[in-house]
Amino acid sequence: MDIIVCIKQVPGTSNVEVDPDTGVLIRDGIETKMNPFDLFALETALRLKEEKESEGLDATVNVLSMGPPQAAEVIKEAYMMGADKGFLLSDKRFAGADVLATSHTLCQGIKKIGRFDLILCGKQTTDGDTAQVGAEIAEFLNIPHMSNVLSILKTGRDSLVVEMDMPDTVELASIKCPCLLSVEKNIFQPRLPSYKKKILTKERKIEVLSLKDLDDKDLDNYGLDGSPTRVEKIFPPDSNDEKEKWTGNSEELASGIVEKLKELKII
Repeated sequence: MDIIVCIKQVPGTSNVEVDPDTGVLIRDGIETKMNPFDLFALETALRLKEEKESEGLDATVNVLSMGPPQAAEVIKEAYMMGADKGFLLSDKRFAGADVLATSHTLCQGIKKIGRFDLILCGKQTTDGDTAQVGAEIAEFLNIPHMSNVLSILKTGRDSLVVEMDMPDTVELASIKCPCLLSVEKNIFQPRLPSYKKKILTKERKIEVLSLKDLDDKDLDNYGLDGSPTRVEKIFPPDSNDEKEKWTGNSEELASGIVEKLKELKII
């Protein structure tokens, strides 16, 4: 079984500035981490690999990310967890992509990787929260896909049986491979990176792909030019950090609270 996991480097803090002209996050110089939802997808892939190997079958887990050169750090983390090979889509012309342009770029990267039986994605990312990229990748690849996957109950030679979290029910369904699944958090508890694997994979290569390496070289399909949606305005929420400290006995404090609630027109 050949598995591809899409992972993303996201800000590790909520204190992120926004480019006022493009409406995209300014990622330079900020703390970053692997998208937490992608950890569940990666753990699912590693569990499937271990299951297949226990049956005497071959299995590989490749990870694919898109971002600036520093996004290679999340691929190194994936190596420390057990991934076999990593690919990074990195080109300034990919910058500023919305979900459509991002999905198209990842689709091109997947085609460059080659054969696969299963693509796994996290439910969503913590910086965009659209939860659309997985399904759009599958549409570009013209393969079946399922979202909100709670568990994989059975893996056959050319199909999977999964549980999906639907609005009112949990649904069981069979899906043919090759396919794409977007998994829910807690499908498995993600393992911690291994120090031993860190040493063993320290020199492992990450294949970096730019526009010139992809089959589709039309600039109108990538980055801001390939994004039909535009952010009209984006701004950080106002913060209210005013504080008051009151002292006194219980009656004085209770009276003070009542007066404050009246002042705020809550009561």
